[in-house]
Amino acid sequence: MVLGIGNLLLGDEGAGVHAVNALRERHVFPEGVRFIDGGTMGLDLLPFIEGRDRLLIIDAVDFDAEPGTVKVIEGNDLRAFLDAKLSVHQIGLPDLLFAAALTGVTPPEFCLVGIQPDRLEIGVQMSEKVRANFETLIEAALERLGRWEAGAIGEPRAAVEGISTVDSAPDR
Repeated sequence: MVLGIGNLLLGDEGAGVHAVNALRERHVFPEGVRFIDGGTMGLDLLPFIEGRDRLLIIDAVDFDAEPGTVKVIEGNDLRAFLDAKLSVHQIGLPDLLFAAALTGVTPPEFCLVGIQPDRLEIGVQMSEKVRANFETLIEAALERLGRWEAGAIGEPRAAVEGISTVDSAPDR
């Protein structure tokens, strides 16, 4: 499961959703790899991760780093990171992972590919610094999926102009 989290109406906050949509549009993946634009659904996403072997979360995250910095945090390191500080959303992601652990539906393998936001104000455009590193975010997600033997198949589809915002209805 590849889960993009964020609010498309708050600038850089939508980076995770933009990334999931870009991956889905640009590449073909093995059957069974699912993409969800989780938006700001928070705990409502719990049924979508239940029964999954692996969960890749893409999100804007406050790493206390330079805007546009991309980091990957895995498994228990992710839990420890979220215990120490909240995601940009303040609730959604930490609560989702806590509820998954509490109910026993946490996938055996999970990780976060995050990007440090620069601007979290009303507007649909991401900041220049996040846009400049957006491909690094995509590449980090592709690299993780490849390690999980769920990587893109063949060459990418024709380049997509700009950054897409495909519908936000989850597909399971």
